[in-house]
Amino acid sequence: QVQLVESGGGLVQAGGSLRLSCAASGRTFSNYAMGWFRQAPGKEREFVAAINWSGGSTTYADSVRDRFTISRDHAKNTVYLQMNSLKPEDTAVYYCAGSTVRYGISPLLGSYNYWGQGTQVTVSS
Repeated sequence: QVQLVESGGGLVQAGGSLRLSCAASGRTFSNYAMGWFRQAPGKEREFVAAINWSGGSTTYADSVRDRFTISRDHAKNTVYLQMNSLKPEDTAVYYCAGSTVRYGISPLLGSYNYWGQGTQVTVSS
């Protein structure tokens, strides 16, 4: 059974930082892209960041580029999202996702069919 378990969310003041982790089990995602999405109350789930199988290629939503960094550790089967200069509009539930895109990268929701349970990130002003 594939499991993606996020951790690292919490409450932080604007301008602060958080580091999210996503540990995968039951399947190796070494040859597949991984991504982070988020969903704020009353809004649709949106793309945040993605990383290809090797970690050599990343892509970000415009709203988080230059503030967030996605990375992965194959040995630990874990993906990270370092979030700096957080803003109140970053408040959302953040989801880790495992892609079906092999050796590529995708920001599309439909490219991901493995999802974590989500972790809450709240940024106070």
